[in-house]
Amino acid sequence: MINLIWLVMIAGGILYAGYTGKIDVVTQSSINSAKTAVDLALNLTGVMCLWLGILKIAELSGIVKLISLLMSPIIRLLFPGVPKKHAALGAIVMTISANMLGLGNAATPLGIKAMQELQTLNPKKDTATAEMCTLLALCTTGFTLIPATIIALRSAAGSVNPTEILAPTILVSLISTVAVLIVDRICRILYR
Repeated sequence: MINLIWLVMIAGGILYAGYTGKIDVVTQSSINSAKTAVDLALNLTGVMCLWLGILKIAELSGIVKLISLLMSPIIRLLFPGVPKKHAALGAIVMTISANMLGLGNAATPLGIKAMQELQTLNPKKDTATAEMCTLLALCTTGFTLIPATIIALRSAAGSVNPTEILAPTILVSLISTVAVLIVDRICRILYR
């Protein structure tokens, strides 16, 4: 359906430009937008490589296990059905860490890995567990301490102060995370 909407919008714009005799504007805008998209993708690739590299080094050096131990009281509270020292806990920590660094694209494969690990604990393979739902809720809100991707986008767009969004981002993501965790707990009680 979304593809149809985009097709209608693009075709409508081209037809209108042709009707008004300004098809050259569409051509020039298409070329400029393609160049901007490539530049933006290259800028974001650098940021993603940096933070993914840091996360991989943290995983290989044992820092993830250390963070997992430090976060274990919170993680145990949020994911009570996951046994201690299970691989799912490390995957969950990696996912939450990527979200905290504002790396939504990096958090996706990490979240999939965490879901796969949680699935190994699932007695009903065709139904999501409460822990899976909690992880999905947390990934959806994505509590962010350092919105690296947004800062990179703002920097690439020429922002004078790309980091001025730090405080609002932290506040909004904290509120949304707390709200989703409250709803998650209510749903756990209602749908036992």
